[in-house]
Amino acid sequence: MVTGPTARLATPEDWPEIVELRTRVFVHEQGVPPEIEQDDRDATAVHVLSRGLSGEAAGRVVATGRLLLPDDGSRTAGIGRMAADASVRGRGHGAAVLDELHRQAALRGVAEIELHAQLAARRFYERAGYTAVGDEYLEAGISHVTMRRELS
Repeated sequence: MVTGPTARLATPEDWPEIVELRTRVFVHEQGVPPEIEQDDRDATAVHVLSRGLSGEAAGRVVATGRLLLPDDGSRTAGIGRMAADASVRGRGHGAAVLDELHRQAALRGVAEIELHAQLAARRFYERAGYTAVGDEYLEAGISHVTMRRELS
């Protein structure tokens, strides 16, 4: 039986590979200033990753994302820093990471997720049940829209 990409919680040992992927995607590919790509929220976020299944990507971290849990008593969490290596985009790694982030959020009592989607990724999030709220805006020089989804 052939299985598709899967995702799992990251461990501290995975952190260097996550940083390398995020730097490659956000800083080098998209031009995000390196000083804002990592932040103090990384220390408390729930990080998820997917590893490549074959070829050059086999065994490497090829997709990642983070869950920011609410610290204000609400039941709305944030998802961010979703990144997939260009070589695996459209192959299910990002969807696997998003699904695992949703699962981790639900395990922690989260009822709703909010994220800032790059416009190029809007359809990806719509397919995952997200709805845009509000107008488009620039974040790190890239057009974004806020999106939300209830967890069931």
